[in-house]
Amino acid sequence: MQEGAAGRKVGGAFRLNLLDFVATLPMEAGMANGVFIHREDSRYKDTPAHRYHFPKQYLGRAQQCVGDWIVYYEPVKVRNSKGYWAMARVDRIEPDADSAGMYYAIIDTSSFIEFGTNIPFTTHGVPIEQGLLNDAGAISGRAQAAVRPLSRQDFIRIANAGLDATDDDLLPRDDALPSDQRVREETMPFDFGERDRVAILTSRISRDRAFRKKVLTAYGERCALTGLKLINGGGRAEVQAAHIQPVERNGPDIVTNGLALSGTVHWMFDRGLISLADDLTILVSRHVNDRHSIEGLLNRSGRATAPQVVSEQPHPQFLKWHRDHCFKQ
Repeated sequence: MQEGAAGRKVGGAFRLNLLDFVATLPMEAGMANGVFIHREDSRYKDTPAHRYHFPKQYLGRAQQCVGDWIVYYEPVKVRNSKGYWAMARVDRIEPDADSAGMYYAIIDTSSFIEFGTNIPFTTHGVPIEQGLLNDAGAISGRAQAAVRPLSRQDFIRIANAGLDATDDDLLPRDDALPSDQRVREETMPFDFGERDRVAILTSRISRDRAFRKKVLTAYGERCALTGLKLINGGGRAEVQAAHIQPVERNGPDIVTNGLALSGTVHWMFDRGLISLADDLTILVSRHVNDRHSIEGLLNRSGRATAPQVVSEQPHPQFLKWHRDHCFKQ
């Protein structure tokens, strides 16, 4: 979590200013969208797909988000900031049993989705989060708050932009989906009203499109275990985006839970015939019936190729899950 102007740390404690005090006051009942500021180098115990760590002054705001969607944002002062980069539904709020005055927003992991396209704070000098503009048209101090409310209109605008994975070269092949689920070329408008908006957010097709784009971009459209980069006759990447911990087993749609794999390797990975150690050493099950041929397909280094960006590399938590629950030792 990022400390902003709304809550400065002084002598190891938070100095509560007026904006923070207002945030602790009772708010109208009902769910609301919000923005959670997160950065990789934070000292807070955040794991975005599972929980978000925050101090008491933001409790009122976080409670309003329970049962509704929030957007994760990385502040512009972070080098190569991701901007608005993911969204998820808040399941509940729990106190941090190890730290008085601290809380966790527990995330519905199955709802978590990393955007296919990261959205910057401003485009051509105009913030996408228009609710941050004051009466004079300038960005208000609310932009520094680590947890802040988000208008429904701003949420729809950010989610629509983040899930707009329309790069044809990275979309799933149409013939890989049932005929009634194939991706159409036209862009689907996002705001169809409250019921349809939620249906679109939770659509497996929309989530798969964004996940595929994020994973394939991170791996340069190259299979992590074989090094192959195959492009079909239509110029579309043939490599697939594989979940390390499957969605049906509560695995989140986050790049650190993903691998770019060619079709045969993806099949073997899903069936536990191959796996990865935490250092990305490739593990081959003793149950395979043609070990020599399989090892001939894999990287000569014996290790998977990882994304260059450290924060996008496979997370040990998900790799351990695959070894414990899927890999055939």
